[in-house]
Amino acid sequence: MESSAVNAALAYARAISNAENAGNIPGDDLATDAAGAGGSFASLLQDAGKDMVAGGQTSEELSLRAVARDANVADVVAAVSNAEVTLETVVTVRDRIIQAYQDIIKMPI
Repeated sequence: MESSAVNAALAYARAISNAENAGNIPGDDLATDAAGAGGSFASLLQDAGKDMVAGGQTSEELSLRAVARDANVADVVAAVSNAEVTLETVVTVRDRIIQAYQDIIKMPI
């Protein structure tokens, strides 16, 4: 059972690596699409998205190393907690943006 979990973890790590090498990061073209409409906000969102993806990848890499018994459990817990806080922040910002959009839609003309 343990070897199959390690093999699955290694296969997952290879898939992530292949996606990174192919450049398939969602939202990678945000700044170029919104360059005419104020690229600074778009680049802010793009940077935040890249930071979030990097934090998630770091926690996944540490988790995979922990499965292979090559990482400290405390480091894994810290990385996963960091990724969780980042995800909660992104979800909160998304919810606020949706709420603002709905408020604008409800405004009388």
